[in-house]
Amino acid sequence: MNKYIKIAVAAVLILLGLYMMFFTRNLGWGIVVFLLAAAPILLFFKNEYILLAFWQLRKQNMEKAGEWLKNITDYKTQLHKTQYGYFHYLMGLTQAQDHPTKVEPFMKKALEYGLNMKHDRAMATLNLAAAAISKGRKQEGQKLLDEAKRLDSAGMMTDQIKMMKEQLKMPTMQKHMHNPNMRNRGKFF
Repeated sequence: MNKYIKIAVAAVLILLGLYMMFFTRNLGWGIVVFLLAAAPILLFFKNEYILLAFWQLRKQNMEKAGEWLKNITDYKTQLHKTQYGYFHYLMGLTQAQDHPTKVEPFMKKALEYGLNMKHDRAMATLNLAAAAISKGRKQEGQKLLDEAKRLDSAGMMTDQIKMMKEQLKMPTMQKHMHNPNMRNRGKFF
């Protein structure tokens, strides 16, 4: 649903509540309708599909979270600007297991749009570091790991950061270095 339709519904509910309270003298029902107007206002700032996707992620159900996110067809018309980053963040998290190569652009966009919580920014930079390390960009991966460590003030991702730093220390396999018989071999013999 378009975000401005939610504001219109809230305005109609507020006007109906005021009408019921003052003109029909149904004070109780007017207050109830007036309070019901808070739901569309809340859903204007916090999209219902993003809330449901977070709930499914909390239950470790990535497929359902991805299904809820697919309901957002055009994020710029359906979401408030503060939710753009979280939409891309959740899209990256849900596709991390199935399509690891698609995670990097989503996390970059999430960080560009902005994430409110420090641990969300740390998780996004950690995913970017993993993508950089897997593509062989060690210096960029090291910088991103240091930034993720700085952002992880609660210490929730220290194990993952240590594991990735260990991966950085491992030598990269160069051509024919894994087979000792191929090291000194020429082009034709």
